[in-house]
Amino acid sequence: MDKVPMTVRGEKLLRDELEVLLKRRPLISKAIGEARELGDLKENAEYHAAREEQGICEAQIRDIEYKLSVAQVIDVTKMTNTGKVIFGTTVTLIDVNTDDEVKYQIVADDEASIKEGRISVNSPIARGLIGKMAGDEVNIQTPGGTKEFEIEAVDYI
Repeated sequence: MDKVPMTVRGEKLLRDELEVLLKRRPLISKAIGEARELGDLKENAEYHAAREEQGICEAQIRDIEYKLSVAQVIDVTKMTNTGKVIFGTTVTLIDVNTDDEVKYQIVADDEASIKEGRISVNSPIARGLIGKMAGDEVNIQTPGGTKEFEIEAVDYI
C-alpha cells in the first residue's frame, strides 16, 4: 500500500473531524432507537432519516480512517531548510512578466485551498516547482498558458 503525503495540519484536521463523527455515533443510534419505538418501520420517516444519517456518518468515518492509515505525515518544520521546494514547503513566487508576488504552500489533494494559499502537490504549479531551488526561474504550463516565475523564497514553516 503506497503512503500518501500529508501535512501535520492536514492530519490534525482529519483527526478533529473523526472525533466529531465518533461523538455523533451514539446520538444517531439513540435517534434510531427512538424512531423504532414510533411503530411501523415501513412508513416511519424518522427511522429512515436516522438510518440514512448513520450510513453517511459511518462512510465518512471509514474514509477518514483510511486516509489516516495511508498517510505519511511530513513535518517540514523539523527539516533543515536547504532552499529546495519539497512537499509541505511554502514558496514565494514572483511572476516575471507582471512582478506580482504569490505565496503557496504545497499540500495534499484534500488540504488544497487556493483561497488560503494551499495548492495540491499534483497541481501543475506544484509539479513545476518540486525539486527547484530558491532563486531558480521556472516555466510552468497552466490552463491559462505558460507562466514564468522566479522562486523568491522557500520556507519550511
